[in-house]
Amino acid sequence: MAKYALVTGVLGGIGSVISRKLKENGYYVYGLDVRDDFDYKCDRFILFDINQFVSDSSYRIKFTEIFNNLIPNLNLLVNNAAVQRLGSLEHLKIDDWNETLNVNLTGPLLLSKLFLKRLEQSKGSIINIGSIHERLTKKEFVSYATSKSALVGLTRAMAVDLEGRVRVNAVSPAAIETKMLLEGFDNNEEKVKELEAIHPVQRIGYPEDVAKLVLFLASENNGFIHGANLSLDGGISSVLKDL
Repeated sequence: MAKYALVTGVLGGIGSVISRKLKENGYYVYGLDVRDDFDYKCDRFILFDINQFVSDSSYRIKFTEIFNNLIPNLNLLVNNAAVQRLGSLEHLKIDDWNETLNVNLTGPLLLSKLFLKRLEQSKGSIINIGSIHERLTKKEFVSYATSKSALVGLTRAMAVDLEGRVRVNAVSPAAIETKMLLEGFDNNEEKVKELEAIHPVQRIGYPEDVAKLVLFLASENNGFIHGANLSLDGGISSVLKDL
């Protein structure tokens, strides 16, 4: 029996590997992304702006109809897309704050609501991709950390609200080797090595690590993991770093 998955942010470093891993394990994957670089890692790509879906009612009506026509069945929704707008409190722009919450929090809520009946019919699940920033953060991550904390809260709340209808879980990775992370370190190999060294496992994570955990949660069927936030951090959240 065919299995169907929808992955948001499918062209990103993590989303593309999640999509590939699901395809390798028998899923037909619909992929959404706000950009289009024609390097698809999914079976059906849909150009889609989550921020606009949240903020523009006409766009939301349009894409609700598109999704209803294109995606009649769904076993798995992976809310992976995210934006990261950095800025300290005094310099925080309200537009950046709103976009962050729209994409990282309200978008997953609306997509979960839209596909709920289809996921319920398939005994499927929702997996939200959180972040270590939901509980351990640093300067200038006010918008991002808040959105990821709220996403984990949403995961728990939906799990309680939906009871046994659809399983809902979150995966919260720490540093994952993506283009975005490496650019944040100016592609400086020495800085990346320092980052690796402070992880007890002595490396940062790979997108494959996230994808394997997503596949495990999705494959659990009528399992007992529900409302969980699984930390994927190489042990770094246990480290007390002294000066």
